[in-house]
Amino acid sequence: MRSNRLSLSVCAAVLAALCAAAGCSTRAQNQAPAPPPVEVTEVAAADVPIYAEYPAQTYARNMVEVRGRVEGYIEKWLFKPGDEVREGQPLYGLDLRPYEAAVQQATGNLKQTEADLQYARQQVSLLQAQANLAVAQANLVKAQQDYERLKPLVEQDAAAKQDLDTATAALRASEANVRASQANVDQARLQTTTQIQSTEGKVDAQRGLLATANLNLQYGTIQAPIAGLVGDTLVPVGGLVTPNAAQPLTTIVPLDPIWVRFKISESQYLAYKRRLHDQMPLELLLADETTFPQHGRIENTQNQVDPRTGTLELQASFPNPQHTLLPGQFGRVRFQTEDRKNAILVPQRAVQQIQSMQTVYVVGPDNKAQARPITTGDRSGESWIVTKGLQPGDRVVVEGQLRVRPGMLVRPIPYRAAGR
Repeated sequence: MRSNRLSLSVCAAVLAALCAAAGCSTRAQNQAPAPPPVEVTEVAAADVPIYAEYPAQTYARNMVEVRGRVEGYIEKWLFKPGDEVREGQPLYGLDLRPYEAAVQQATGNLKQTEADLQYARQQVSLLQAQANLAVAQANLVKAQQDYERLKPLVEQDAAAKQDLDTATAALRASEANVRASQANVDQARLQTTTQIQSTEGKVDAQRGLLATANLNLQYGTIQAPIAGLVGDTLVPVGGLVTPNAAQPLTTIVPLDPIWVRFKISESQYLAYKRRLHDQMPLELLLADETTFPQHGRIENTQNQVDPRTGTLELQASFPNPQHTLLPGQFGRVRFQTEDRKNAILVPQRAVQQIQSMQTVYVVGPDNKAQARPITTGDRSGESWIVTKGLQPGDRVVVEGQLRVRPGMLVRPIPYRAAGR
């Protein structure tokens, strides 16, 4: 009897548990899940600047090869590869002894020639010839006086005719001596003038040789022709430097400004031609996605379109006072191409690409999400310009699209971009 009562109690307990479980399951089925939260942004029309971006690379337009101007062996380096050097800074020191000896020799030759010029200018031989001419002229005067004194005496038979003949011969001899002395003076003057001019020419030549020797001595210390970043040396200490060597000693690249080249298509060039001028500011986006703080400008445009690629190369310069940029770096050049009026922007992350179709989720007044196809145009920063499919005031889902299905009830919350 007792056993039967225990069995009835167990059955009642199991039945109650089953009923309770059935009731809980029914309540769970009747309770609807909470709508998922999504971040939305309300699109609006605004004036938007449109930018174009092109792959670019920096380069050194005025790179200089450092070469020796005289022959010699390198005794020492005066720089380290990668140093920033200034114009005129010594880079290499050659063995200067041959050039110092050449300077001394040229100096001695110049002094010797200057002494010869000084002697020539004193006109010693000319002075001697002029003195002889003066003596001959004095003798001629005396002979003339003797002749004139004896001639009337001989005519009056007061003196012997032989004395007059002697005086006449002396007069003729004195006249000939004067003429000879005058010829000697003219010859000495010509010789002196020629000697002076010739010696002056030698002095000028010796001065030129001395200047060349001093210049070669200066060239024995090879200096940086421009300021910039110096590269690795290609000739070791002890190596021979020659002016006509095939390879340079090193290279120097100027870093301020830094030059950038990029290419645009022919159609883009025609579309942007009115805006492509030397005053148009350019931005440079670096490989780490940062923007270079200095603005550049277009300096040159190639004179023809490349027929193989259909592109035109443009060259721009950017101030680089801190020498942040180096030749050979890659980046992107960006510049404004137009101002788009009343454009509708939507964040790029809100757009879903399904094959060739772009869609966004739009939350209606009833907080239900609907997929809507759109057509996008240019990009503006982190947003797309929507040309078709959206109207000002539409609420577009930016975050949480993966939890949404068309027609699903959602809980919209305002979207806040990173950094805002």
